[in-house]
Amino acid sequence: MFNDKPIRRIWSVDKEDWFFSVIGMIAILTESSRPRKYWNALKTKLNVEGSQLSQFRGQFKMIATDGNMRETDCFSTENILRLI
Repeated sequence: MFNDKPIRRIWSVDKEDWFFSVIGMIAILTESSRPRKYWNALKTKLNVEGSQLSQFRGQFKMIATDGNMRETDCFSTENILRLI
């Protein structure tokens, strides 16, 4: 839960850390109606600026709003705090 809203997350046994949906965090932090588009624009901006943050993302299958399992960009606990 973040600001009383659920965030999709998954425990990585390999990395022994929680990974959080980037799009979910962006939706809550920005209150954007199009968080996926916001994330794509932010990734582009970060790459242009030389930030390596977007290189630390992983992709995990999580339940999407339509109920299907889809791969989504995720950050570890440390990197989601960097995003915030």
